[in-house]
Amino acid sequence: MSHLSKLQSTMKEKSTEAILVSSEINQRYLSGFSYTDGYMLVLPDAAYLITDFRYIEAARTVVNQEECQVVLPDTRMFAYIQKLLTNHGIKVLTFEESEASYALYTRLCESFEGVTILSGASAILDALRLYKDEDEIAAMTRAQAVTDAAFAHILNFITPDRTEIEVALELEFFMRAHGSEGTAFETIAVSGTNSSRPHGTPRDVKLEKGFFTMDFGARVDGYCSDMTRTVVIGKADEEMKRLYNTVLLAQTSAIDALRAGMKCFDADKVARDIIENAGYKGCFGHSLGHGVGLFIHETPRLSPASAESELLLPGHVVTVEPGIYIEGKYGCRIEDMVTVLADGTIHDFTQSPKELIEL
Repeated sequence: MSHLSKLQSTMKEKSTEAILVSSEINQRYLSGFSYTDGYMLVLPDAAYLITDFRYIEAARTVVNQEECQVVLPDTRMFAYIQKLLTNHGIKVLTFEESEASYALYTRLCESFEGVTILSGASAILDALRLYKDEDEIAAMTRAQAVTDAAFAHILNFITPDRTEIEVALELEFFMRAHGSEGTAFETIAVSGTNSSRPHGTPRDVKLEKGFFTMDFGARVDGYCSDMTRTVVIGKADEEMKRLYNTVLLAQTSAIDALRAGMKCFDADKVARDIIENAGYKGCFGHSLGHGVGLFIHETPRLSPASAESELLLPGHVVTVEPGIYIEGKYGCRIEDMVTVLADGTIHDFTQSPKELIEL
């Protein structure tokens, strides 16, 4: 069953008359086509991809028009959508509340006469995207293979004379040159004192001695990978080794503990307890992980704040990324991306080594 047909089945179950899809990523999820100007109108028994002249030829080539009609409007886009709503007798239109701006919401309310505008489409689509199918898993496997290859490459590129920005750009160039559509997110490459910032910005300065954290990912067929590795520029002292090995133990123990049906906050607790019991309480300030797919941050979350009802289930893809950060000194994070298989076991997409590497 296609993603679009799954959405339409859900709409029938929920008695949802029509959904207007405005976000580029959800449009790609439903149609398989990537474009930046237009809308999808989805009804329980029909669907329309509405775009302009720049994309119409490519869209007709990519989109399965037995499922979704590709349309080049003969009038302004919202006027054409109004015509479709009228022709199908639509009285209630549901929009993507998480992706739409207030300006778009206002425009929807003003543009469609006799139609009630309701939120709720984001929640429906998020629930569908939560479970990855075989094709999605295959795309993420390819994305992670590019990411692993980039890490192997960068180990031979790094020297003390490189800057953080140079390393970040080299990772991005390598991934683009080896099959990535683009980066899954802004590359992090932070050394020395800058590594104490979990999402620090690469600087135009030579790599500082000490921990050097690189957080990066490729995007293949729209799907993201996400990996972090921390190496040492120079030699690690005993305190650094202890910190690194604590993060490594927390990360591998959490992966080993994951299983289908596990509460998401319990997964976080496995890693957090190891870090705190080692004397680093307060130094792991983010959650253990997050879902990954077409969006780099999706549900579920492996977090102490996760709801009791949030469970790891087959089809989920999540990161496992504990870290320890000592403000003004340094930090370390190790991250893999894993999925829960149909038999309830865990598959780790990530193949890059995790042992302490000194460069």
